[in-house]
Amino acid sequence: MKSLKIRLSVMNFMEFAVWGAYLTSLGNFLARNGLQEQIGWFYAVQGIVSLIMPSLIGIIADRWIQAQRMLSLSHLIAGFFMAAAGVYCMTATEISFAPLFTLYTISVAFFMPTIGLANSVAFNALTKARMDTMKDFPPIRIWGTIGFICAMLFVNFAGPSDAKFQASYMQLFASAAFSLILTFYALTMPKCPTNKVAQGSSLVDTLGLRAFKLFQQKRMAVFFLFSMLLGVSLQITNGYANPYITSFINIDSFKDAWAAQNANALISLSQISETLCILLIPICLKRFGIKGVMLMSMFAWVFRFGFFGLGNPSEGLWLFIASCIVYGIAFDFFNVSGGLYVDKMTSSSIRSSAQGLFMIMTNGLGATIGTIGAMLIVNHFVNPLASPEAQLAGWRICWYIFSAYALVVGILFIFLFHDKHDKVPDETAAKAEITEAEVAETI
Repeated sequence: MKSLKIRLSVMNFMEFAVWGAYLTSLGNFLARNGLQEQIGWFYAVQGIVSLIMPSLIGIIADRWIQAQRMLSLSHLIAGFFMAAAGVYCMTATEISFAPLFTLYTISVAFFMPTIGLANSVAFNALTKARMDTMKDFPPIRIWGTIGFICAMLFVNFAGPSDAKFQASYMQLFASAAFSLILTFYALTMPKCPTNKVAQGSSLVDTLGLRAFKLFQQKRMAVFFLFSMLLGVSLQITNGYANPYITSFINIDSFKDAWAAQNANALISLSQISETLCILLIPICLKRFGIKGVMLMSMFAWVFRFGFFGLGNPSEGLWLFIASCIVYGIAFDFFNVSGGLYVDKMTSSSIRSSAQGLFMIMTNGLGATIGTIGAMLIVNHFVNPLASPEAQLAGWRICWYIFSAYALVVGILFIFLFHDKHDKVPDETAAKAEITEAEVAETI
């Protein structure tokens, strides 16, 4: 059992190291290369591809190719095109939006499904070993966050002082390296079953679309709706926190502040907070249920954005740190708990495609709407030709708008989401209560 946990922990470490190598620092690199107004598109495309790819890849994993093999293949393609993006940036005299965006998009299109696939591989392995996913998965998932942190700190400090990886194309090569390593490691994971379609099955079963019928259940439909609304917040700080904190360098009173010069290292406190908050998930889910946990996440986003608007890298540094601390609740209590909830409420025959559907609603629709909306707001209020002080004032307005949005979503959730389980059921109760036959009847 211990060896299985270690193997799954390493897989999660590598999975999120791929993302951590560029997710919070890409905006800084783009801004330094004349693509400041296009930052939003690089983060929005993660949502756009998540509208299709996680579900498509999840269906393939459910029906035809074992999930661990699909995980390997997806990382091979993602790593290759991320490396190609790095080669383009390294050799181009002037970096243009179209070629970089194209290579990056193909890479992201195959990376985003791997988040759900990695969950499916882990849940399958734990279930086969007769372990409690609610109790045993969060400590394994922690290593994903640790991998993200290590990758962030690596690109923050690696490279000469005037060309750190967080401000150069080297972050793309770092991400590609992690992806290619995971390409081989994923093949060592326990085999996942595929569910062949029986002869005479309906078109829905043949195409693996049964997970979409979860929308016929009011409880799940509302859950997925608010997953989308909460997903709006996911990529905003990933895209804009680093450029915002780094912009303080242009103001004389803040230019020598450590935080302004090491934005990625400061933001890594957010992921450190995640490692602690993940451990609280099993306790909070059983005590407060999915509604209580998601409410905590929603109101944590209110403080996440609000503290960014109020803080600065000098005497207001404590507000930046507070924002990073509440991020653990904001992200984990929604993303990780949501994945566990979907796993509990669906049968094994649609596990991968149901996780893909969750990704569509959160990192797909939600993140796309949120990132494009944030880009429009930032481009409206933050004029790159204005004085640094005027830009700072614009940044603060943006963070307050984001905070107000999260507050409205949280208030609506209180009144509109009702789950029949006061607490998320434990492993034994879930198996007894949510059988495949019952799921088939309800959908």
